Amino acid sequence: MSRPTPQEFDPKLKARQEKLDKHDHRIEHVFRRILHTIERIIAAITIIVLLVAMGWEISRIFVTGIEYFSDIGNYLHNVLTIVVGLEFVRMLIDTTPASILEVLTVAITRHVVLSHDDPWSIVAYIACIAGLFAIRRFLIRRSELKEEMVEME
Repeated sequence: MSRPTPQEFDPKLKARQEKLDKHDHRIEHVFRRILHTIERIIAAITIIVLLVAMGWEISRIFVTGIEYFSDIGNYLHNVLTIVVGLEFVRMLIDTTPASILEVLTVAITRHVVLSHDDPWSIVAYIACIAGLFAIRRFLIRRSELKEEMVEME
């Protein structure tokens, strides 16, 4: 049998401990709100930058014409970078395990498509993607895939 703590004997100590717990909870809640606000601001700035980058790419297509597609690697690099950026914004707004895994999958896939690495590196990338799918399938419950990782009250 365990010994009773001093708070159990003294109601004043117990009340003080409860008050401190509530205060800590409020401070934690405020910090979470601040962090979510900063994440939203970063997401908004990133969306603006991505829209400008997309507009820049479209304008380059019209200015250079068919010559733009002569270097398809550069085109793929720019477009896939914008796609990864959009996935990143989605992850900032919706912080679920599913969105984080999708960002990682898209980023690794982009690197596989654009890189000219040796075959063993490509095998490692494919193993990473397979690992991400295995994590999603076997380690994360379906209910957790939809629920936000950082709880807001």
